[in-house]
Amino acid sequence: MPSRQTLEAFIAEVEAGRFVEAIEGFYAETASMAENTDAPRVGRDVLVAGEKAVMARSAKITARRVGEPLVDGDRVAVRWLFEFNGEDGSKRTLDEIAWQRWDGEKVVEEVFFYDPRQLR
Repeated sequence: MPSRQTLEAFIAEVEAGRFVEAIEGFYAETASMAENTDAPRVGRDVLVAGEKAVMARSAKITARRVGEPLVDGDRVAVRWLFEFNGEDGSKRTLDEIAWQRWDGEKVVEEVFFYDPRQLR
């Protein structure tokens, strides 16, 4: 179970746009991530590479949490609003729930739940 201080530091990294640094600092080496019902991506290095690829497709990405995270033992749920700004001036907003499992102070598993129609 993460401490409140660790969870707030993680959220601050994401809200500051330091997405890669958040993964490097707060995810276990063997952590996994999955989108909705897709197969998980496994390994922190794989997650970092995936995050860099997402970032390369946008001119700017901003994130903010909505409300307080919900914590129940080693499970954490965070509602996020991400705004993706394209090089062409386009904007897309993604409203998602990140469902995480922590082992101590590190995320070991995360699944993102969102309506994929938001990405069109």
